[in-house]
Amino acid sequence: MRLSLRFVLPLILVLAGIAYAIAPLVDRLTVGWFVRDLDIRASLIVNAIQEPLQEQLAAGRKAKINEFFNRITLDERLYAIGYCASPADKALASRSLPADIRCAGLDRWEEPGDHLLASARGPLHVAVKPMASEAAPSGRLVLVHDMSFVTRRSEETKLYVFYFFMGLAIVVSMITVIIAQLSWRGWMTGMRALLRGEGLLRQPGSGAQPNLPGFKPIARDLQRLIHELEVETRTRDEAQITWTPESLRAILHGELRGEDIIVVSNREPYIHQRRNNRIEVQRPASGLVTALEPIMRACSGTWIAHGSGSADREVVDKHDHIAVPPENPAYQIRRVWLTAEEEAGYYYGFSNEGMWPLCHIAHVRPTFRSADWAQYVAVNRKFAKAVVSEARTENPIVLVQDYHFALLPKMIREELPDATIITFWHIPWPNPESFAICPWRDEVLAGMLGSSILGFHTQFHCNNFVDTVDRFLEARVDRESFTVSFGGKSTAVRRYPISIAWPPEEEMVHKPVPDCRNDIRKMNGLPPEHNLGIGVDRLDYTKGIMERFRAIERLMELNPEWIGRFTFVQVAAPTRLGIEEYQHHEAQVRAMATRINSRFGGQGPPPIVLKVEHHEPREVYEYFRAADLCFVSSLHDGMNLVAKEFVAARDDNRGVLILSQFTGAARELPEALIVNPYDADQCAAALHLALIMPATEQRDRMRLMRGIVAEFNVFRWAGRMLLDAAAMRRRSRLTGKAGSSKA
Repeated sequence: MRLSLRFVLPLILVLAGIAYAIAPLVDRLTVGWFVRDLDIRASLIVNAIQEPLQEQLAAGRKAKINEFFNRITLDERLYAIGYCASPADKALASRSLPADIRCAGLDRWEEPGDHLLASARGPLHVAVKPMASEAAPSGRLVLVHDMSFVTRRSEETKLYVFYFFMGLAIVVSMITVIIAQLSWRGWMTGMRALLRGEGLLRQPGSGAQPNLPGFKPIARDLQRLIHELEVETRTRDEAQITWTPESLRAILHGELRGEDIIVVSNREPYIHQRRNNRIEVQRPASGLVTALEPIMRACSGTWIAHGSGSADREVVDKHDHIAVPPENPAYQIRRVWLTAEEEAGYYYGFSNEGMWPLCHIAHVRPTFRSADWAQYVAVNRKFAKAVVSEARTENPIVLVQDYHFALLPKMIREELPDATIITFWHIPWPNPESFAICPWRDEVLAGMLGSSILGFHTQFHCNNFVDTVDRFLEARVDRESFTVSFGGKSTAVRRYPISIAWPPEEEMVHKPVPDCRNDIRKMNGLPPEHNLGIGVDRLDYTKGIMERFRAIERLMELNPEWIGRFTFVQVAAPTRLGIEEYQHHEAQVRAMATRINSRFGGQGPPPIVLKVEHHEPREVYEYFRAADLCFVSSLHDGMNLVAKEFVAARDDNRGVLILSQFTGAARELPEALIVNPYDADQCAAALHLALIMPATEQRDRMRLMRGIVAEFNVFRWAGRMLLDAAAMRRRSRLTGKAGSSKA
């Protein structure tokens, strides 16, 4: 043992010295890489905003320019932006431009160096780019990026290097100790035991005696150490993980040990419909299904959903299960059957005439009926029983989806107190004053707080939920950690921006873009080079379809050169036809499309082609790849995955995305043309700009957006939630309070 210690202690000291010596080099390399990346990003931003900025400068709209800059700096890494026409002028800038940066002193930021500026927030990177024009030959654009994230990454990297060498030293030391023990106690005995297949520890139920009792404490420590190192490596920094189905499986296998995964949603990912004496399989047009279906393919498990198809009962087994996808089964759907009365009250009534308009604040009056509430409670109870029956363990991981199941988390918690329940709310959450309209607001909030983790798309919606709980419930709200303690349980309220699978499935993008362009135009009776716009939505009043049509009408009024040269195809999947408000909305949409086509369609192809029918994802992607622009005009949306699907479809780096400022996607994709859908003139101007945008600018904008969608994909969305769930479970085991769901 003395020999072992003489070897171990110097080894630890040497490796610690190496880690200390390498850390500054790693720090310099990290900072250098990020500075180069920020310089490239600055150049891309300049290329993207040059043309609209020059137009504003030529018109002398200084207030508009400042507002334009303030919108651009909503990007979490772009701290400030300004424009100097000359050294003597005052900068036109966003509100956040540091006082140290003036037009007269920009030369210092163009000299060789790291271009870093200290601030109370942390280091800032300053880039000065020329933007000359006839009116201002010496014009320059100043871009200031927030580098606090670089400092954090650098510190974390140095810490990981130190931990790595310390871990390596400990592992080598433990191996040395074991070798010494083998030599001391008789290594021949140990080798014979290993050759016979016997472990150092007795296997439960094997009946084998431990061959070397003295090894047991050492072996346990070694196993525990190796596991902790593996966990530390896997969870060190999610920014370093390439999020794929394989990485998601690795998280489940390593962090959660392949535990029981159950998804609960109202809408099922595959619907079986009877058509002319045969059964067809449909994939519904739903952002929720688009996001979750790839997760279930990656993770397996069971998806519990309402069986709504006309042939759903014919294809399930005796336990109401069916394996999907049909062509390559990877997981199970468990279908729950609802009566017509239950569906009318729970789905059409409370969920979609009450909660949907209440949360979207879409100028449609919510309707609340006590009979609908009774059915909502009963159906949530029915789904809770289904979860309990499908759970293979006492502590499954249950992912509850959306506003149809606000009561379900608490009901599951009552039956499975050790379950880890992750509830994701796919629609916006209103402010407390708006939510106060709901007659059963306390019951809804209490039901949701049965969750271990409660997720929303944006921090704004998290803030609204916490404010609502603080207003109406006797709960302890911790705004520092964003947790709510209610009824002896703690719920973590977190932001998880949802996304789509990346890369897109091969069948979605295998058809070349030129072929898509030709075939879609031919299918709709349009000339080969006709300008084409696309909108893909459910026929819902929150999607802003009528506002979109008004913008197209205004485009024809302001820019008549597009009459007969531009057509907008609106793919609108029918939805919730049993609700009067949706029937009225469909009639209004059809009438408006007919009126606009009658007004402007006499000189060639119609301005609007309305397709109120279901389209398969492959067909939708073909439209995306064929279009010159995609217009998303939601009046209020949690995220809107159509915007991200359009970006994913454009592997040719062409096409322009026009995006409503009231979507969660607008916070992630600032390179889109961001508009207020209620402003018809602004939307018409965006349509015109999209139609005349140069190919180089389209490419620059699309590359940036595709990079964001690729990095922040749906596997990252699910992985972050599962990593948080795994951390909760480890913490619960450490404190000896399984199922307490402490955040």
